[in-house]
Amino acid sequence: MKNPPEVTQFLKNVKSKDTSLPERVAEQITNLIIERHLTSDDKLPNEFELASLLNVGRGTIREAVKLLVAKNVLVIKRGKGTFIAQYPGEIEDPLGFAYYPNQLKVAIDLLEVRMQIEPWVARLAAERATEQDLKIMNDLCHEVEDDILSGKNHLPKDTQFHISIAQCTQNLVITKLIPIITYSVGLFGSFNGNSLLSETIVGHRAIADAISNRDSDAAEKAMINHLEQNKNELESIIKELQNEPSDADFD
Repeated sequence: MKNPPEVTQFLKNVKSKDTSLPERVAEQITNLIIERHLTSDDKLPNEFELASLLNVGRGTIREAVKLLVAKNVLVIKRGKGTFIAQYPGEIEDPLGFAYYPNQLKVAIDLLEVRMQIEPWVARLAAERATEQDLKIMNDLCHEVEDDILSGKNHLPKDTQFHISIAQCTQNLVITKLIPIITYSVGLFGSFNGNSLLSETIVGHRAIADAISNRDSDAAEKAMINHLEQNKNELESIIKELQNEPSDADFD
């Protein structure tokens, strides 16, 4: 773990603004993170130090930290201190997909968007991935296979595999679309259960191999095939649900 960086030059005494004092303190802490390029290895100064640097009370520091924790900018590790989140500002469901009552419709709509975006993402990944990117992607591909073959829940690693492809593009905007992918993967898994497991192994391997071989055409095609399988499975689920007898049929 890296030592806490010198922060005095980046933290300014909070002046009166329209926003609340904790919000202004949170803004200063956010500026520190951005200006010093802090990562999840970096620990914030403790509340005594921050209170002294910003000339505010410890209670205000605690409230500011709570605001940043809620936004997934900071994480509190009990007994260790307050650290920068791994993906600052990215929350699990920033677009509120979970609040739509018809989650099957959400799954279909998300997949529709992914089919427009991810084949292009796979193409860019094949063109831009670093050797370290490729290693991470291929390791995750193997981990998904291992989880499936051993009967474990493969969805967390499945999600990380798709995230790693997005990160291969080196495009900062694409990586901000990751919540669309992560929610979609988890939601699809909740509907299809244990179906398409062998297809997942084959599909992921085709994508990973194409990207590793720097074959952008093959990467795009492999991703299209993978997502089309998911689409066909969702359509089958919908058809089955539509054919299920309703309670009224038994009256």
